Amino acid sequence: MSIKISKSKFVAGCQCPKRLYWEVHAPELAAEPDAASAAIKDQGREVGTLARKLFPGGVEVDGKGGLDQAIRTTRELVANREIPAIYEATFEHGGMLVRVDVLHRRRGGRWRLVEVKSSTSFREDAFHLDDVAIQYRVLRRNRLDVATACLAHINRNYVHQGGDIDVRQFFKVRNVTRRVEKLQHDLTFRLRAFFSILNQPKAPNFPPGPHCTNPVTCEFFERCNPPRPDDHIGYLPRMEASAVEELQQMGVESIRDIPDDFPLNERQRRAATCVQTGEPWYSPDLGKELRSLKYPLCFVDFETLSPAIPRFAGMRPYVHIPYQWSVHVQREPGAKPEHHEFLAVDNSDPRRDFIVSLCDVLGKSGSIVVYHQPFEERRLSELATWLPELAGRIKKIQRRLWDLLPVIRTHVYHPAFAGSYSLKAVLPALVPAMTYEDMAVANGQDAGLAWESLVTGSLEQTERERIKRALLAYCGQDTLALVRLLEKLRSPFAHL
Repeated sequence: MSIKISKSKFVAGCQCPKRLYWEVHAPELAAEPDAASAAIKDQGREVGTLARKLFPGGVEVDGKGGLDQAIRTTRELVANREIPAIYEATFEHGGMLVRVDVLHRRRGGRWRLVEVKSSTSFREDAFHLDDVAIQYRVLRRNRLDVATACLAHINRNYVHQGGDIDVRQFFKVRNVTRRVEKLQHDLTFRLRAFFSILNQPKAPNFPPGPHCTNPVTCEFFERCNPPRPDDHIGYLPRMEASAVEELQQMGVESIRDIPDDFPLNERQRRAATCVQTGEPWYSPDLGKELRSLKYPLCFVDFETLSPAIPRFAGMRPYVHIPYQWSVHVQREPGAKPEHHEFLAVDNSDPRRDFIVSLCDVLGKSGSIVVYHQPFEERRLSELATWLPELAGRIKKIQRRLWDLLPVIRTHVYHPAFAGSYSLKAVLPALVPAMTYEDMAVANGQDAGLAWESLVTGSLEQTERERIKRALLAYCGQDTLALVRLLEKLRSPFAHL
């Protein structure tokens, strides 16, 4: 049977020829897509469906009847001059199969090709131009007179006014015809190379590198990048690929074998020493940092969702909807922390209830401890913009924020950090008794997906209650983690 490749597989080949080979010949080797990956695809489909409103009256080619039927249906729709647009028009030429997001009929028997992306910009590093160019090639070889080739992406500056999305403002449609025409000669050689690779008995020997995760993480990543030992040189903080390559050329794979005269920055050298000795490091200046805290201490964490299509007035694409917070309050040193929480449980706008309830719990004094302050600070600034009558209270909260992340990054290192200062790396290293394992919701992505199903899905009451409990447990775990981390850091400084 002759090999056929879709435009998605073609783009996979642009990222890595080995990825293309395995997608065609050994798809069973791919990692199972997780819920987050599926959600991204669903969001892309939602944006694609919305883009059809730019070209109303069109007809979709249903692919359920198989490839041959889809191609026949497309030909019939192309011939029917009453049809102004075709969605998912299907064409094949020379083993290359494409489905066009929108094929828009123009005057004089000409056509406009439109590829829809859910990104907020035209991205050459994501092979957007190659994606349009391969479709242009196949359509032209099917004797379609393509007047223009366009890429439609989201307008990052669009502000939702409420009600229906204004699609003409929401999308930017870029004419890339000249650029894709210039790629046509190159595509001939690239396709020839791809089909040559696909006709080989085994996958090409293509070494791993940055392309394994850019523009997307390859579904075969683990086959080319087996787990590294805990002392691998790649686990030093912010280790440049060039430095790793230089050490490997010297025959050094373990942090324990890095020469003393190899150039590392202060933080990397400190991390290397911790791994080599097996001992954590605490700065003598840590106590001074901790003395800046003022009681009562409020430990805070937000959960948000950033949909491509804004849902509430005043919001832009991919701007965060704050739907949950957790706060642990410690009134004085040694006091048992009090827990407070908020969770929006329906699809109404949660922003006012979120911030009003948060302000009430945080009070007017004391340090507000967070992990990676820019995230909470930006969400608070957005809330102040949307709700100007509350801007004064919000600004006072922002002035009290105290970020634990730079304190740990500057004053603490543990061999188990493995070069990362994320909360999920730091917590089990410093507070082994606390873990996110076996939690129904164990990370921010899981939380967003769970909340989405809670407020938009048609769930039985028992399932709704289960999801609510899981979300509350996860966010509460995040703020309790901050409490326990601070206790651990203060233990050598019990007088503080």
